Amino acid sequence: MRFSVFLVGRSMSPDDDSYVLQTLADHALEADRLGFDAVFLPDHHFTGYAPMSSDPFLFAAHLAAKTENVHYGFSVTTLPLHHPVRFAERVNLLDHLTRGKLLVGIGSGTTPEETIGFGVDFQDSKDLMESQVELVQRLWAKKTDDEPIVFEHGPYKGAVVQRIVPAPFGDRHRLMSVAMREASTARAAKYGWPAFIPAFVPPIPASGEPSAAFQKYLDAYRSAMASSGHPQEVIDDCMSWTTHSYQCVHVAETDEQAREELEVILAAYQEAIDREYAYNKRAEEISGVDLTAAQAPNALSEEWIRTWCLYGSPDTVAEQLSHYQELGVGNVLMGFTNGPLTPERYALTRSSLNLFARDVMPRFRDAAPAGDER
Repeated sequence: MRFSVFLVGRSMSPDDDSYVLQTLADHALEADRLGFDAVFLPDHHFTGYAPMSSDPFLFAAHLAAKTENVHYGFSVTTLPLHHPVRFAERVNLLDHLTRGKLLVGIGSGTTPEETIGFGVDFQDSKDLMESQVELVQRLWAKKTDDEPIVFEHGPYKGAVVQRIVPAPFGDRHRLMSVAMREASTARAAKYGWPAFIPAFVPPIPASGEPSAAFQKYLDAYRSAMASSGHPQEVIDDCMSWTTHSYQCVHVAETDEQAREELEVILAAYQEAIDREYAYNKRAEEISGVDLTAAQAPNALSEEWIRTWCLYGSPDTVAEQLSHYQELGVGNVLMGFTNGPLTPERYALTRSSLNLFARDVMPRFRDAAPAGDER
């Protein structure tokens, strides 16, 4: 089983941006040193969700020059916010800079606040994404002497006469989509992509075991890959990166300590999402949609914690992860820095990250990763 860290941590004001940027860079370097498999970055705008997520491609290129082993991933790139030619170019360039260690999650977006900032109609975003995926595939496949590709999709239009430069690093791109709808599962299988398997569909078992919905989505994706006609090595690679995600991971010496510290982390996180709620509603009014509930989600509720969190002692965390290993999940994506990222919060992050690398990760590996001396 692979393990990846998610670079997420809120900046609550302009004065915090520089600290959060540098701290998340340090977090990525630490994850590389400790033997994690990948660093994933979000693609978010205007909210302070993570300052570098305004241009995760640029930030990943910066980190790639400093790390030794990790892959780089995006969870997820909001494709409708990217000009298709620019997206095709940047993926190819970053694929070269990482020597093929790149996984690009794609999605249609979740908040009107982000789409309206880029002049994209939120209500058109799903259709725009579908057309963007097909266009990007054509752009990557175009040879210099092929006929020009002329396009007009939503706010984007253009004509590519020669080719996308640089050429792809390898013979295929590792894009990733959420395998929740039949169409997205079929698309991942068609192109030979790993997938994000949603674990947030209720009911979520109190035991920490995978839900029936999660197993259904994973089985559907596995079946689609098996009948896709791809070579076995492509199928094996896809399954090895097919991903289950936790927004908030916290490991401590005991279950009681982990729960106590998790509640401190989530209380600060709750303050952040409560603050953002009014802005979400304002953006919805501009967009002509009504998406959010009457109030912000309660991150301290047991349902939210069961859905999005992994916490406990090393033994407890390893036991919960073993259920996903048995199902054949290839990669677990974990947010160790969720919530407002302060020095106090990052002290908890480092303790949790090192404890996970030392006492949990080796149980799922043939050899233990390098850890810190403590």
